[in-house]
Amino acid sequence: MDSSKYFATFFTLSLTLLLLSFPCEGQLSPTFYDSTCPNALTTIRTAIRSAISAERRMAASLIRLHFHDCFVQGCDGSVLLDQTSTIQTEKTSLANNNSARGFNVIEDAKSKVEKICPGVVSCADILAVAARDSSAAVGGPSWTVKLGRRDSTTASRSLADSDLPGPFDDLLTLLSKFSNKGFNAREMVALSGAHTVGQTQCRIFRSRIYSNGTDIDAGFASTRRRQCPTTGGDTNLAPLDLVTPNSFDNNYFKNLVQKKGLLPSDQVLFNGGSTDSFVTEYVNNPQTFSSDFSAAIVKMGDLSPLTGSNGIIRRICSAIN
Repeated sequence: MDSSKYFATFFTLSLTLLLLSFPCEGQLSPTFYDSTCPNALTTIRTAIRSAISAERRMAASLIRLHFHDCFVQGCDGSVLLDQTSTIQTEKTSLANNNSARGFNVIEDAKSKVEKICPGVVSCADILAVAARDSSAAVGGPSWTVKLGRRDSTTASRSLADSDLPGPFDDLLTLLSKFSNKGFNAREMVALSGAHTVGQTQCRIFRSRIYSNGTDIDAGFASTRRRQCPTTGGDTNLAPLDLVTPNSFDNNYFKNLVQKKGLLPSDQVLFNGGSTDSFVTEYVNNPQTFSSDFSAAIVKMGDLSPLTGSNGIIRRICSAIN
């Protein structure tokens, strides 16, 4: 071998060994805590199951909390931060104020994990695992959660106001907001299927049930008016799915076909538009919905995570260390 080939080979081998010696930043892995906190996932699951056993609605709240975290700054636990002189909390944004909940459940899970592995597991990861465990606890799909996220030291109410989908968004607005995060129409409809569980407040759906529009079933509207008067009762709750409100299934899509979507942003998914076919498919193929939802939420969990030396591991989820 001539000297030039020798040195080229030597350089290539040395570079390869050098690269292998560095940790691979930026990549999430299901086994991230296997050596540093092997009981983390079991501890989180126990805490989440206990909370849902006490209040079935909590499953929907925790899935929603993970969604509202990832759509603002990425999956970094920013939604969990309280307001301070330097932190602009997302908790008071239009989409979260007086509606986002489950913060205490995440804090409880974090506390239990801190007792066995101090300073190891991020709040962002706990939130991602909680969403999976919540789905499974109410009969929904499970999926493999990739781990290794770190927590942000900032939050953004302005981004929460602009980036999160709203209950009155039309179809084009919804498609645009999801597309901005890398999701296609099919994935948007699949993720919207999380509304098969959970409840919403009268102030959010009042305009729809009193609209006398052609896109809402008259009997359904009449039933919903019983707990939502024209004035007052703003915080009265109604299930997003009247039939199986505490089970994660495909009944949400069946409701849309029957013009029984409670939120305006739900019914626009089946109203003569481009997403009608996805709704119909999920009505006829619940396993397809389950599979698509799992894939979409795993993809959501990959939105701009802080990894490696970026971010921190918060000791409590509501404040920076």
